[in-house]
Amino acid sequence: MSNTTLFSSFNLKSLSLDNRIVMAPMTRQFSPNGVPTDEVAGYYQRRAEGGTGLIITEGTTVNDKVATMGATIPRFHGEDALSGWKKVVNDVHNAGGKIMPQLWHVGMARVADNAPHSELPSAGPSGLFKPGKQGAEPMTVEHIESVIEAFAQAAADAQEIGMDGVEIHGAHGYLVDQFFWEGTNQRTDSWGGSMENRGRFAVEIIKAIRAATSDNFPIVLRYSQWKQQDYTARLANTPQELEQFLTQLSDAGVDIFHCSQRRYWENEFEGSDLNLAGWTKKITGKPTITVGSVGLNDDFFGAFKGQDSNTRSVDDLLERLDAGEFDLVAVGRALLQDPNWANKIKEGRTDELKQYSGKALSTLS
Repeated sequence: MSNTTLFSSFNLKSLSLDNRIVMAPMTRQFSPNGVPTDEVAGYYQRRAEGGTGLIITEGTTVNDKVATMGATIPRFHGEDALSGWKKVVNDVHNAGGKIMPQLWHVGMARVADNAPHSELPSAGPSGLFKPGKQGAEPMTVEHIESVIEAFAQAAADAQEIGMDGVEIHGAHGYLVDQFFWEGTNQRTDSWGGSMENRGRFAVEIIKAIRAATSDNFPIVLRYSQWKQQDYTARLANTPQELEQFLTQLSDAGVDIFHCSQRRYWENEFEGSDLNLAGWTKKITGKPTITVGSVGLNDDFFGAFKGQDSNTRSVDDLLERLDAGEFDLVAVGRALLQDPNWANKIKEGRTDELKQYSGKALSTLS
């Protein structure tokens, strides 16, 4: 199977990539007091040197006291943290790479006793970690509006220090996703109830980011059907519901949708071969990133070595990419283990590829 499309250029607004490989965000907790160090800069620089087209950083928290779940998770606010990220940007750019931060608020996934400002309760639209599990009072409208502004300020700071765009973390059961998910958003005001109202928090974040940045500064939104609280959870059970969910987000200004599945080869709806990224592009017409266990099995490596693959995995991935069903491919744990993964694939050095060991190296962002 040819990897020509995988190593073709991609251009959108100010973003110009040499290939279609994206480093997926993965939480590492190596930033004391939330400040990325020289080691963090080196970590990302090595992946840029290794040929990764676009790096999306680990989750970085916006300026809200209860946005983070740990003191060593990097933040994207404060002069010291932004100075650290500026070095990251410079080192990645000097290595020929492109990078954008994932902007994050963990919401009710925060365990207050283990987090900074432990005296404060965690925040969620209804104070629910998952359906039926209450952990705090619902967020006030004032708090909701301040978090929206925090996302916008983080995006403005990202552009100021030279980042190549921003990704909003709207997946995996964290704050933005807690607004999306009917199971954790039981509000009866204009921030809850209908799918449109449950999407309003993200819509207002997207609009605020667009107002705070230039028109050619790319906005990526990561979303998922599944949640860390419930792998079987779904925001949309039909293509029609997915269209209802996505349309207002697309109209608000999302440039690229990052569509998180646990396994990218699984079809999203019965009767169609499209995965979540394929459906999202079909509905919105916007570029999409597919992600979910890319590069973690023998079939993936064998396909690049010219071996037959009896599964749908990489053959199907490249066929779909060639067909334009999605535009970019995010790689997580394989890139975590081997910073030169992209170059080895491109140069046919497949015998040097490291197999994923299954060891818990990081947490998915």
